[in-house]
Amino acid sequence: MAEAEFPKHPFLLSIPEVQDALETSVENGLSETQVPQLQQKYGPNELDVGGGISWYKILIRQVINAMVIILIFAMSLSFGVKDYVEGTVLAIVIFLNVSIGFWQEYRAERKMNALKALSSPSAMVLRDGKTMVVPNSQVVPGDIISLKMGDTVPADMRVFEAMNLNCDEQSLTGEAEPVEKTVANNIRTTDTEKLATSEDEVGMADRTNIAYATTIVRKGRGRGIVIATGMHTEVGKIAASTSKKRRKAGRSMNYKKYGKAQPFKGGFRRTKDFVFKYMGLSEGTPLQIKLSKLAYYLFIMALVLALIVFGVNKWKVTNETLIYAISTGIAIIPESLVAVLTLAMVVATTVMRKSNVVVRDLSALEALGGVTNICSDKTGTLTQGAMILKKAWLPPSGVYTVRDSNDPSNPQIGKVTCSQVNAQPQEEEEKARDFDQERTTQAIKFDVPDERGNNAQQAPPETDAEITPDLRMFLLSAALCNLSTVRYDEQSEKWKTTGEPTEIALQIFAHRFGLGRRVMEGHGWEQIAEFPFDSTIKRMSVIYNVPAENQVGLDSEKSVIFTKGAVERIIDMCSHVGIGDGQEPMSEDMKAQILTRMTDFASQGQRVLAIAYRPLDVRYKAPPKSDEQTPADDSARNEVERDLILLGLAGIYDPPRRETTPAIHECSQAGIKVHMLTGDHPETARAIAREVGIIPKNLGVMKASIAETCVVKATDFDKLTDQEIDGLEELPLVIARCAPETKSRMIEALRRRGAFSAMTGDGVNDAPSLSRADVGIAMGSGSDVAKSAARIVLTDDKFNSIVAAILQGRRMFENIQKFVLHLLSSNVGEVILLICGLGFRDSTGFSVFPISPLEILWINMITSSFPAFGLSVELASPEVMRKPPHKGKGSVFTKQIKVDMVVYGVLMGTCTLMTFIIVVYGRYGGALGEDCNIKYSDGCLPVFRARAAVFAELTWLILLSAWEFKSIRRSMFSLDPDNPSKLSVFKELYGNKFLFWSVVIGAVSVFPAIYIPYVNHNIFKHGAISWEWAIVVAMTVIYVAGVEGWKYVKRRWDILDDHKVQRGSWSQGEEGGTKRFTKSLSFSSLKSWKSRAKSVSTGPTAVV
Repeated sequence: MAEAEFPKHPFLLSIPEVQDALETSVENGLSETQVPQLQQKYGPNELDVGGGISWYKILIRQVINAMVIILIFAMSLSFGVKDYVEGTVLAIVIFLNVSIGFWQEYRAERKMNALKALSSPSAMVLRDGKTMVVPNSQVVPGDIISLKMGDTVPADMRVFEAMNLNCDEQSLTGEAEPVEKTVANNIRTTDTEKLATSEDEVGMADRTNIAYATTIVRKGRGRGIVIATGMHTEVGKIAASTSKKRRKAGRSMNYKKYGKAQPFKGGFRRTKDFVFKYMGLSEGTPLQIKLSKLAYYLFIMALVLALIVFGVNKWKVTNETLIYAISTGIAIIPESLVAVLTLAMVVATTVMRKSNVVVRDLSALEALGGVTNICSDKTGTLTQGAMILKKAWLPPSGVYTVRDSNDPSNPQIGKVTCSQVNAQPQEEEEKARDFDQERTTQAIKFDVPDERGNNAQQAPPETDAEITPDLRMFLLSAALCNLSTVRYDEQSEKWKTTGEPTEIALQIFAHRFGLGRRVMEGHGWEQIAEFPFDSTIKRMSVIYNVPAENQVGLDSEKSVIFTKGAVERIIDMCSHVGIGDGQEPMSEDMKAQILTRMTDFASQGQRVLAIAYRPLDVRYKAPPKSDEQTPADDSARNEVERDLILLGLAGIYDPPRRETTPAIHECSQAGIKVHMLTGDHPETARAIAREVGIIPKNLGVMKASIAETCVVKATDFDKLTDQEIDGLEELPLVIARCAPETKSRMIEALRRRGAFSAMTGDGVNDAPSLSRADVGIAMGSGSDVAKSAARIVLTDDKFNSIVAAILQGRRMFENIQKFVLHLLSSNVGEVILLICGLGFRDSTGFSVFPISPLEILWINMITSSFPAFGLSVELASPEVMRKPPHKGKGSVFTKQIKVDMVVYGVLMGTCTLMTFIIVVYGRYGGALGEDCNIKYSDGCLPVFRARAAVFAELTWLILLSAWEFKSIRRSMFSLDPDNPSKLSVFKELYGNKFLFWSVVIGAVSVFPAIYIPYVNHNIFKHGAISWEWAIVVAMTVIYVAGVEGWKYVKRRWDILDDHKVQRGSWSQGEEGGTKRFTKSLSFSSLKSWKSRAKSVSTGPTAVV
């Protein structure tokens, strides 16, 4: 692919020169018409470092397979005894088995690699003036990329905007310390300190205006123009020259270094690694490895059964004895087990991808079905993440309210009103209103009955807001202490925003009065320093030089600091409140008033931020920048972030997603408890938790001891020892002001209680908790570090996508149980039939096959495999989210599966054995002929007819078992608990069309196999039948009745059942009309929740 061309290396060029060379713009980026052309020209932004799919490795894995080994042995034996027909058929079966398995796994590997690519690091690009997130592979030269702390740099970039931007380049240049990035092209040579004129004069590490692909942003933020992608990046050039693989420890063959025995030890370990790898015993998910081990355990059991066959025949190892032993071995091996598992996982990951869930680690699929607790963030996951500033309080008494705004990105929709209220809400008024029974925001209609609403104090009169000096200063601070952008796009005629939702809300509010950041900077406000937001101190500050004409009365010869952050943190740094004549010193009474006003906003579901400022005494000069956070940086920050003047509070509302409450209720029905871990104020967290149903609106429905600790602050939770946390009756449902360390403690606390937890996160600091959680779930909009630590990525950040993923995990787990039961129960039945068949001796003393080897192969490879594939793609049962989670690390082979496997296998083996006995001994007096295992003769007529009957019956029993195992407990004739109609069985059976036609076609296929001449006698070793069909049908009916009877016994006496979901007087998510959502969760229902919720009444629902 082509490489971008420049007159000189981009680090020597100015930004306009780089723009011209790449035909791009730092304001609007590339156009949508340019991108496809450039992608075709430059190719995908990927490193070609090998590690792709090796077809020969997949082929070897298919050959080194327990079933194939047995088949090869059987084929060799058949040719050895000159049974060329059977040997040829076995050779064809081996070829088909290996070919089909190879093709399936090859396609599965390619599909999984494609899905993994979706969860690879992503980039925030600017195209056509719109900011969007795209996979790194789609980045092209000329793209404008935004970087923030925690991001992985997607390609080599020429930086044109940097604010404390530091990148960790250790993996590329060896520099131990993060490198601060600059913007100018005045790079100097290391030795002479002269301006560099060619790339040979400056090493890669000294080109500080270039951010390199694969490096990680450790601090700050910035933007840049992509100058190289893929193998043309610096890391790509290194990768092209490096292809050596590192071996595991102890695999060296160097006898000089490790001793004379090392070649033997190393050779043995390499051979073991090779064999175990291709046998599937060392690579793959835990379940894949477990089922691979099962296949080889069954292989060993097949050898044991062969010894039993030899023993019964007094160790006379003749051709017939060998063939019988091989037949028994073939019967016990579930040939398609691993292939069906692979298909089930691929289908699960594909369906989840369509529902905005990307699986980075296949083992997460197995874990999802066992999740008992979900620890979710609030913003953007439970809520829409589309914030709007609803209220602003400017002390002492002015409250500004945004009315009639339904578009958080449009500052021209809605109006701002002003009202004068008491500085501190009166306690009587607080008592008069019962917020437990109200909605949490003023953005929507209250559900308070009129007779109760009239008890509240009449709202103060409101007037249209006008700009006052204190409001102007508040807007100036909110606009400038802000990294977001708001602009009107003339082409699309829409307002477009970039940045964090909270900052966008503040910026939109400032734009309502024409005081946005770009407008202010256009009037001369110049930013000279930034102290970025820090989750440990929960604030952000910027320092600006004051212009000559500033309209706020500040000295143009000095600088000013603007600060915003958590209210509790900001007011402790303030010495005064307000400006002008209304300014007051910060006192304890004033702090109490501020906190009361904050609680008032927070109780309405609003996130509350404090806005402050301070004029500095001089023009500020930023201290020398360091590559990492140092005490000097902290000292500089502490020096300016003091004696601030509080301007006011901003109440920002983030409405819950419509689908959140139904999803939480679905979790409750499934035995999953939802916790909310948020950085918001406790009252904000409490209000939103009530609104979405995480906690009840009336805490009186909970035990007093649990209600007291259902909502706690992180500081209170962190003070508790592990013993005190374990002593809590229930862990908190809501933790407010949550820090990353709190999330990790919550994970450990849940694990000590035997819970299996899923944790969401998006920031760099969330990586430890994501990696510690049983299932770490990163947000698609989050940092690349968080995505790398997680096992699952949500591309839409929605909570209901987590529930959809859990449903899919449960579905896959259930389907694996179904097809494992289907395959192994039929194997048990075949083994019982063959072992008991050892007692059928012909006139020469040899055992007679009740079913021939090729009949077994036909049943196992053709009849049984396709229904098993059908069961692997079975839709989720209506009850899948009404059951409790399975044990997180529990085996597919539960007690119920093991018992069912034996019961159904014994039933199947007994029915087929009785059929053989009735035909041979009931009709023909026990005439077993001579050499009937080898060829047909008139004396073998009874045996051949009996075999045909057994073959037809066993085929039908296995096929009908697939329908029966659509539910392990419910009757085949009543699979849907929500549909009482007796005719629903036809709809349910036809619902899985692949399974339906696999059963129908398989059932019909017995007729040509039985009646086609030559094929029946010479290949399958059976003959045409007539009256025997009556026995076949009768035994099939008996088998179905037996299966239904066993299911009834399990249901009637409640044996071998999973424990029930424990339900109390209240369940999460059941308030607010969610009882209307009675249909079981499905992907279609998830998509329809939004439209259905619009028609659902928002009236109060009685607690059940």
